[in-house]
Amino acid sequence: MLTKPRIIELLLITTVPTMIVAERGLPSVWLMIVTVMGGALAAGGANTFNMYIDRDIDGLMVRTQARPLVTGAVTPRSALLFGLLLEVAAFVLLWLAVNLLSALLAISATLFYVFVYSLWLKRTSKQNIVIGGAAGAVPALVGWAAVTNSLSLAPWLLFAVIFFWTPPHFWALAIKYAEDYKAADVPMLPVVSSIRSTAIQMICYTIVVLALSIWIYFVLETGFIYLAASVIFGGIFLWHTVLLLKRPTMAQAMKVFHYSISYLGLLFIAMAVDVLVSEGI
Repeated sequence: MLTKPRIIELLLITTVPTMIVAERGLPSVWLMIVTVMGGALAAGGANTFNMYIDRDIDGLMVRTQARPLVTGAVTPRSALLFGLLLEVAAFVLLWLAVNLLSALLAISATLFYVFVYSLWLKRTSKQNIVIGGAAGAVPALVGWAAVTNSLSLAPWLLFAVIFFWTPPHFWALAIKYAEDYKAADVPMLPVVSSIRSTAIQMICYTIVVLALSIWIYFVLETGFIYLAASVIFGGIFLWHTVLLLKRPTMAQAMKVFHYSISYLGLLFIAMAVDVLVSEGI
């Protein structure tokens, strides 16, 4: 529970497809396994630190009252040590089994998530998830670096897609739990603005995501499978956010939230499938 495994799954769904695109084929199974393991350890450590930092406000929110540090199932000291152990294990594994660049990127995501988002922005700015979301986009960089030991425009575009996808994804969930965040005095956008105002910003970010996903088609020189997927799935994502503006309800917000998860997975899977098909694999 400390590592938030469901969030880790969402983060890592971008890693393997990115590795396939970077390789222009299938990387070695061993490389994919150790990269995913290293990424999971780093993300788990970051999430553990987040629970350690937020243990005071987690008790104030219905959604988080069952977390281990709130119930007392785990002591704060044990959680902190566990998080440190996970980060050390992640860095050593990626450094020794993959490369130093991937290890540094994974740890940088943790540092950003802990110090920039959790300790600074989350409780002070309505733009918290906008800037803090950068940490969740780093797995794409890690996947690319694991294969190429370098970074270029392509992985940064993948990073950007996830970065701009994060606000509409998370704000949709925050609409449902706005009262929780209000009780904890966390200024998530739906707490300090109306659903309608939040929906307008969600639409803007989704348009950027759609544009970036199409730009990737030209940079990576992918084929029709990816182009069609980016336009169709992105169009559906945009339509859901537009519907939220027309029907600013909690039910519609959750439709945006659930579809956003599917969208990210489908987009990256389509990218990987396109490469494998074009390479005849």
